[in-house]
Parts: sequence; structure tokens; C-alpha cells
Amino acid sequence: MSARYLVTGGAGFIGSHLCELLLQQGRKVTVLDNFVTGKRQSLASLSGDLVVIEGSVQDPQAVRQAMASVRGVFHMAALPSVARSIEQPLDSHHANATGTLTVLELAAKAGARVVYAGSSSAYGNQPVAQKHEALREDPLSPYAAAKLAGELYCRAFARVHALPVVVTRFFNVFGPRQTPDSPYSGVVAAFCLALVRGTRPRIDGDGGQSRDFTYVEDVVTGVLAAMDAGTSGCEIVNLAYGQSHTVLQLLDLLSGIAGRKVEPVFAPPRLGDVRSSLADISRGKTLFGFAPRIGFAAGLQRTFQWYRSQQT
Repeated sequence: MSARYLVTGGAGFIGSHLCELLLQQGRKVTVLDNFVTGKRQSLASLSGDLVVIEGSVQDPQAVRQAMASVRGVFHMAALPSVARSIEQPLDSHHANATGTLTVLELAAKAGARVVYAGSSSAYGNQPVAQKHEALREDPLSPYAAAKLAGELYCRAFARVHALPVVVTRFFNVFGPRQTPDSPYSGVVAAFCLALVRGTRPRIDGDGGQSRDFTYVEDVVTGVLAAMDAGTSGCEIVNLAYGQSHTVLQLLDLLSGIAGRKVEPVFAPPRLGDVRSSLADISRGKTLFGFAPRIGFAAGLQRTFQWYRSQQT
């Protein structure tokens, strides 16, 4: 009989792609989502044994209900965005830190393995070519601090309760279904929408900031491998490509895919923004064979085509 898995934040951008993969493999899925940032339509087309519970990860009763009979928990729920966390630091803390503590406490009681969606923002700005898991964390924003607090709780629960946990640090994930028209939108989604509409995209700062942009399908494949791995304790792994592109390079690449050139509008740099982000992905390969299949170029093609299809 197929095992059941809980995906918190399963109606979100990354969470819905993870649910899709799990159901395609014949696994049973329970989603817990409060639909503040998640979208019901992201789950509407999914088929399989899917149970959706509306509720917050900050609510122990809702988490307890969602945790029933699950083998593992993918804790994807979060209140994203560095900019939002600067405007609303308490909201960021409650969703990202308190919510994680609630999930871990009940997962430990249920004996369920946990994969926690961490963030590369934990690294901050450090004078190294690649961000690797042995670095001391240096968060630059309330969002980064709250996500790191969740990691620290993961480590503590692994030690105190022998709870098996894998923290997967994400690096600028992009792909279909990412919200493109919010003040907190990811840059790939925002650029795609601007190119489809023929409007001028906004760049915060000089565009020289670099990111390890990673396609969502490769990320959720890595997340699933982390769940299926036989690790114990708390392991921390980067999930990315180990490639770096500046924001200006990204715009040029997407412009080539779109077949149109647009001039960006430059805005002041964002507070708490990391200048350079490039992952060392060797640890994920060693621990559970993480090997991206889609890649950056193909991911950009797929992503732009999806946004174009949504505008017709």
C-alpha cells in the first residue's frame, strides 16, 4: 500500500509541483495550506489520492489533523520574500519560525521523517566563490533569520527526539505557476510577464547581482530524493545547479527566447538583498544522488512558454 505524505504549503509554487510529482508516482498526499499565498487552482488539475486541509502551520490542531497516518512531512509552507519580511517582520517570524516549530513538534510525536524547505538566504554575503553547507550562516534580513531559525529547530529536534530531518536550501527557484505580478514576485516570473506584455521590467539595483537560478522540477526531484534517502539526524544540503547568472544576463536570455528586446527600468537596490549567490551542490550528490535533469536553459524555455500560454 502506498504511503501518505504531508505537504505543508502544498498549494504554493514549489509545493504544488511537489504534490504533482508525488501523485504521479502513485503516492498519497495530504496538503495543509492556509491559501494566503497558495492558490487553489494550482491543485485543481491534480489527480490521485489527494486530501486538502485548509489551515495554518501555526495552528497545532490543524497540523495534528493533517499529520494523521503520514510517513513523512515535506514542510514547504512559508511566507516568502525578503522585502515583505522587512515590511512585516513579525508575520515572517510567525509563519517561518513558529510554524516550523509546530510542524516539528507534531512530526516527532508522529514519528514522521521531515524535509524542510530551507533557504540560501541563510548564507548572506560571504567572500567565497560557492556557498557550501559548512559555512557559518550570516542572515541579512528578517526572512533569512526566520528561515534559519527553522533550521536550528530542525537540528535541535534531530538531537533531542532522534527525528530524521533533511534541510534543503533552495537557490532562486523558478518555473510555471510562480506569481509574476506581485511586489514580491521572483525575478524570472516578473521578467516573463513583462516580455509577454511588452512592458519594461524593473531591476532593483544595477542588475549585476548574480543568482543560481534553479528550475522547479529539478528542485522537487531533489526534495523527494531527500525524503527517500536513508539519512539520520539533521542533514543540510543545497539544491541548485552550481551555475551563476546576473540579473542582466537573465533578461538577455529571456529576451532571446521571447524574440523581443525590452529596456529595463532601474530601481534602488533592495534592503537585505544578497549580492552573489552560487551553490556548491556536491553534498546533495553524495548524500542522495542529486542530479538535475532539466537544467537552466531548458527550464527558462519551459517557463517562458508557460507564461505566454497564460496570456492568450
